[in-house]
Amino acid sequence: MFKRIFFTILLVPVTIWYSLKMLGVNKDEATPEEYDRWGLKWGAAAVALSGVTIDADMGEIKPGGHYVFIGNHQSNLDIPVLFKVLKDNRIRFVAKKSLFEIPIYGKALAHAGHICVDRDNRRAAMESLNQAVEVAKEGISPVIFPEGTRNTHLEDLMEFKIGAMILALKCGLPVVPFVMTNTGRIMGKGDFIIDNRPVVRFKALPVIDPSRYTLKERERFKDDLREMMSAAYRELLAKDA
Repeated sequence: MFKRIFFTILLVPVTIWYSLKMLGVNKDEATPEEYDRWGLKWGAAAVALSGVTIDADMGEIKPGGHYVFIGNHQSNLDIPVLFKVLKDNRIRFVAKKSLFEIPIYGKALAHAGHICVDRDNRRAAMESLNQAVEVAKEGISPVIFPEGTRNTHLEDLMEFKIGAMILALKCGLPVVPFVMTNTGRIMGKGDFIIDNRPVVRFKALPVIDPSRYTLKERERFKDDLREMMSAAYRELLAKDA
């Protein structure tokens, strides 16, 4: 119980601390290691504070590999877990605009190269996807959640938004679908005290060559991807049944 409350109390000051450190980085002069350093340290610190255990099946992911990662989303805990699991792949998140409006933290997100998406403005959202493509050209691996928000119905995945497919196809990078379970049980939407007893399970699915689909076939890509991820998600859920 102590660690469950400890996480809630300390996460905010820890996040502010690492945000300030990130804002102190000169991104035009920093090496990739220096530029990535504080996000990775924040992720590792948040996971350590939470006390969660992570069981990660990395599949075909290569350390240093350049990908587009597409996965399900249940919890704010997903972010530090993914920083921890994908620490060797230079990830940046495609995230909602409201996160970038949080004092200090939001500025650090933008400074670190995460991509802001305004879901209420279609034109701005498309510009954000184009920005993500440009970021990917610099060796960054974008991470996007096609459900668009945290899922509170943990028995299956939500319907997918088309933006993740457009991003993947425009980037032209190998696509790594992944599924995670139990982050929503540990720290669901609106929860302030965590239950760190369930094991966080991460599974990378087989890498997809985006050339299998044209941009006009994005709906087929979306349907195929959701079917594949839903099946893998249910299999992962069965491990805790």
